[in-house]
Amino acid sequence: MRRAVFGLWMMAVMLWAGGAVAQTQAWVQVEAQPTLAEAEARARAYAAAFADVQGYRLGSRWYGIALGPYSPEEAAAKLAELRRENLIPRDSYITDGTNFREAFWPAGTPEPLSPEAVFPDAGFPETVFPETVPPLADVTPLAPDAPVEVTPLAPEAMAEPAPGAEGAAAPQAEAAPPAEIPAEIPDETVAEARRSEAELPRAAREDVQRALQWQGFYSAAIDGAFGSGTRSAMAAYQGAMGLEPTGVLTSRQRAALIADWQAEIAAYGFETVTEAEAGIEITLPLGLVQFDHYEPPFVHFAAKEADGMRIILISQPGDKDVLYGLYDILQNLSIIPPTGERGLGERSFEITGQSETQYAHAFAETRAGLVKGYLLVWSPAQAEQAGRVLGLMQSSFRPVGNRALDPGMVPMTEAARRGLLAGLDLRRPRLTASGFYVDATGHVLTTAEAVAACGRITLDQVTEAELRFADAAKGVALLAPKTPLAPPAFAGFQPETDRIGSEVAVAGYAYGDALPAPVITFGMLDAVQGLNGEPGIKRLGITTLPGDAGGPVLDGTGAVLGMVLPRAADPARVLPQGVEFAAAAAELRALLEAQGLTPGLALPGGALAPEDLSRKALGMTVLVSCWE
Repeated sequence: MRRAVFGLWMMAVMLWAGGAVAQTQAWVQVEAQPTLAEAEARARAYAAAFADVQGYRLGSRWYGIALGPYSPEEAAAKLAELRRENLIPRDSYITDGTNFREAFWPAGTPEPLSPEAVFPDAGFPETVFPETVPPLADVTPLAPDAPVEVTPLAPEAMAEPAPGAEGAAAPQAEAAPPAEIPAEIPDETVAEARRSEAELPRAAREDVQRALQWQGFYSAAIDGAFGSGTRSAMAAYQGAMGLEPTGVLTSRQRAALIADWQAEIAAYGFETVTEAEAGIEITLPLGLVQFDHYEPPFVHFAAKEADGMRIILISQPGDKDVLYGLYDILQNLSIIPPTGERGLGERSFEITGQSETQYAHAFAETRAGLVKGYLLVWSPAQAEQAGRVLGLMQSSFRPVGNRALDPGMVPMTEAARRGLLAGLDLRRPRLTASGFYVDATGHVLTTAEAVAACGRITLDQVTEAELRFADAAKGVALLAPKTPLAPPAFAGFQPETDRIGSEVAVAGYAYGDALPAPVITFGMLDAVQGLNGEPGIKRLGITTLPGDAGGPVLDGTGAVLGMVLPRAADPARVLPQGVEFAAAAAELRALLEAQGLTPGLALPGGALAPEDLSRKALGMTVLVSCWE
């Protein structure tokens, strides 16, 4: 019997030692960022101070910044040294890189090397005692979009007044300071700690894992089983607290860990909210936000404190088309910064926006004819809070029932658009103008004035475009879409001689984005040169508005004979109403050919019916927006 027990013990030692072999390389992970751009910026900053900065995409879709690789002993010493000198964040920790994916820093860095390649002389200890040699931490901090197990508060905690309720203490936005280790709980040796740990009921053991998870040291299942993952998390926690990393928490350490966790949970006031009207179940931090009002299709939760985070639930009837329309509109809201990662799938989307002053994350999906989602807005100073809040929102979000706000809403009509924007400020472009498609790939001609000094250019407020060419003297600019387009129509330029006195039509967004489609204005072709005989200019007898500039001028057959130019800003010479000018088709064709494009020619034909001419003009005309 003793021989069998000894054999089992030796097998356990060998298995543990085998696991230790895989942990002969280690990194000190100092940060994780939600986007590649942010991660590269932070990696560049660390690289100015450290020579061994590495960056990898993490399994949680975040990007980790680490120092190394080192041996486990070197990593522990490095972590302690840099923390002591306040050169890295206090929540930095050691990882064996199992969560690392492809490298992003430095450029061209290969995948993490094998232990044998990094430490060729690493060997096995002759005798290994798991009681005294803790396994290396193998977890990464819990990123805001990583899965999180949401667990209700314990019954005794739920019995207390909810944060913000009458008789309850005012919620604090900042996390509570670390709890002091109770003096009445005696310190313990590792063996004593193991014995006291063995007496813990399963619920208490699960709470230890939840607390470690909350602090960012544990990411595995909440099962009450203290295996290698939990031991690694305990050791990482002990190291972060300046304690000996034995991988076994003493009773005093467990008490402090649980006290810190419960204090922070109370400050956030997390509760599962079932919003019956919207048909959404989700965990929200009711210590930080409170229900404010309905504004279909939104449910607004306002910040309890000035400049606090905001939460908006999204609920409306609709299929994929409505989802796509919502995706387009949300990106033009002022609360969602224009820079950041976007992802649009077949049945869902995610939008992350970030700027120097504000962050936002939106998610929505369509199921069974209903669109449901949420939006979280926070400031950079609230990044840690927002990470925990967003993680719980993502993991707990669940559409319930078959209800949605505003059942009578028609998908993406103008009424629906107004409803979507009600209560929210729409980000406004600096300038809008008209333009028109000149080929099947979506190249657009517009005025040079409309796209000068733009931080960003969009076509119909959706498609990003870049400036390919601009001629300020001729007043013409060429735009190229950043993503492929298939315009419903594009220009066929007039091949024949102009007929003075013939009727022409101008298509343009005369009122900017106030109307969902361009306006058609009819007039006459008065001359084929400027007032001083300038060639390449056509004079029109027509009344237009500033927003029409850049729009196409068509003859009765639908051929494009020019592009409306902006009215000259000359206070000394004010032209009479009804006199406008257009860049001639021949000039436009020459500019396009110089850029390597082949402009199409209109086919000979008779005059079109008014409705056919309007349909053709509307199909090729596009709203051009210039953003800061």
